[in-house]
Amino acid sequence: MLVVVGTDKHPFDRLVDWLRSWHRTVPDRVALTVQHGYTKAVGVPGALAFLGHDELHAAISTADLVICHGGPATILEVRRHGRVPIVVPRDPSHGEHVDDHQLRFARRLGAAGLVVVCETPAAFVATLTAGLAEPARFVSRADPDSARQREAAVARIGETVEQLVVAANGRRSWWWPWSRSPWSGARG
Repeated sequence: MLVVVGTDKHPFDRLVDWLRSWHRTVPDRVALTVQHGYTKAVGVPGALAFLGHDELHAAISTADLVICHGGPATILEVRRHGRVPIVVPRDPSHGEHVDDHQLRFARRLGAAGLVVVCETPAAFVATLTAGLAEPARFVSRADPDSARQREAAVARIGETVEQLVVAANGRRSWWWPWSRSPWSGARG
């Protein structure tokens, strides 16, 4: 099981406390990897402050269940890896974030059936219990093409910006953001 609280400087004690309490009931059945960021994770097995980009993606890909904060980028990465995230959104009323965007985003995706939102300890425990009993409920179709599509979109945006620069000043800029030589016109 992977738990990701993100890199926000605000502690997310509520999620870690819920996890710690729940894990005491199943310590021999569940191996944890917990990316806890700036949150204290005393007594939580598998706790790591941060994971590198590649380590995080590998952990998402191999986890049976992924629990995460309500960060849009985190949720979308978990979905891209073919997992339905169990989302505990950060709540500004608990000092966990500066605004309620995670609550709003998670609730909208939850209503669409794209995530499972847990806003109470009871919902959290019930969802993890269901996930252990039937992990396949938390698997979705992976979208490996999304990375290629994103790279192609970034390249198109770069080309559009370059065309606008040329149109505005009549020459190519000295900076070339993608791997193409401005002098040869060839891609590298």
